[in-house]
Amino acid sequence: MPRKGRLAEIFSKALYSDDPRIYSVYYRDYNSLVKVPLSEFLKVSQNFELIPANRITMITRDGKVLYSKNCPK
Repeated sequence: MPRKGRLAEIFSKALYSDDPRIYSVYYRDYNSLVKVPLSEFLKVSQNFELIPANRITMITRDGKVLYSKNCPK
């Protein structure tokens, strides 16, 4: 799980009390931005071993921005 408060909250809610399929994670991969469903992100990142939380730039739920690195809520 991510160590940062807001990210940890979002991931916890998505995984344990909501439908993780409606969440999208955007993360930096070299010079590009990659968008994947939350469940796919957890597989690809191997639970943050390969892709650390600090590379996450945005998380959306049904298209609504829940977290943005440029504008944390």
